[in-house]
Amino acid sequence: MSYLSDSYLDCLIDLLERIKNEETENLERAATLIAEAVQNGKRIFGFGCTHSSLPIQDLVYRAGGLILINPIYGPGIDSLNVRPAKITSSIERLSGYAQILLDNYPIGNGDVLILVSVSGRNAVPVEMAKIASERGIKVIGVTSYEYTTNVKSRHQSGKKMCDFADVVLDNKVPKGDAIVEIESFPVKFTPASGVTSIALLQTLVTLVIEDLIKRGIEPPVCIAANVDGSEEHNTRIWKEYSDRVFYM
Repeated sequence: MSYLSDSYLDCLIDLLERIKNEETENLERAATLIAEAVQNGKRIFGFGCTHSSLPIQDLVYRAGGLILINPIYGPGIDSLNVRPAKITSSIERLSGYAQILLDNYPIGNGDVLILVSVSGRNAVPVEMAKIASERGIKVIGVTSYEYTTNVKSRHQSGKKMCDFADVVLDNKVPKGDAIVEIESFPVKFTPASGVTSIALLQTLVTLVIEDLIKRGIEPPVCIAANVDGSEEHNTRIWKEYSDRVFYM
């Protein structure tokens, strides 16, 4: 490998080590929120805008993962297939859009919402967290503390997404997300938040499954479709949790 590619991987490893060493308590608190919600018959949802939607999508209908993560999709910001792509940056700054989304999904008091926003500054994720909290929904925020504390809010309250979260998981990336630099080029490059945010959330899923087992509850884990016997197993748990799975 080249010096720069080695540098990128080394930086990622350092960030993942920091998550391992610094985020254990927050991850355990978040896992408890979700496990309690599952035990009490509540529902789990996840949301992020454009690239921040990708860590959520990695949890949905995922081999080895919980079947209970329901994605909230916002037209215009739910994926990267919008054209022109830059319109997504304008949409996620729109006040009022988060309430429209929450009003049209079966999420309410006692449910859990996982929110991903690396900067945590734009109106949609800020309002999503604020309104959810006001409605009695437990909010788990995934953001970068270094990033969000070094930018101004784009919401009229002046607050960030993390200000309304019950638990905040720090993905550790720097302001601007990029982590590679070289003297001959003035701009940092290659982002890290996709890797660290997914690692945080898959670690969270692992802790939730462990917590449910300790509670004597069979975790509703999806088996990969290409494994023999998976269809019978998955059909059984989808039926058992049909009142809490909305993406099928």
